[in-house]
Amino acid sequence: MTSSRPRPLIAGNWKMNGLRASASVLAEIAAGYDAALRAKADLLVCPPATLLRNFAQAALGSRIAVGGQDCHAQAKGAFTGDVSAEMLADAGATHVILGHSERRTLHGEKDATVREKASAALG
Repeated sequence: MTSSRPRPLIAGNWKMNGLRASASVLAEIAAGYDAALRAKADLLVCPPATLLRNFAQAALGSRIAVGGQDCHAQAKGAFTGDVSAEMLADAGATHVILGHSERRTLHGEKDATVREKASAALG
C-alpha cells in the first residue's frame, strides 16, 4: 500500500548570496544528505542565477535537485535582468521558487503574476 502523503521537500534558497567558490559548499551539503535522510525527504538547492549552472553540474549524481529562485512569465523578450523558465532549465534547474514573500512584498507581485509564472514553469 502506498502513502497518499506528499513526499517532504527540503529547499535551501541562497537568495542573493554566494560566488563561484560557493559551489564547493554543495559537496558538504551532499555529504550530509545521507541514505537515511534521502529515504525521508527530497533535497533542493536554489542558488542565485549566476551560480545555477555551476551548482547543477556539481549536483550531478548526488540526488540533490537544483532550482531557480524566480522566473519570468514570458519565454523570451525585452525583459532586462529577468530569466525565463526555459533559461533555468537550460542551465540545469529542475525546479523554481515562485510566489516568494519577498517577491510579493518588494516587487509587488500578485497572485495573477505568480499564476502566469507557474504556467510558464510548467511549460
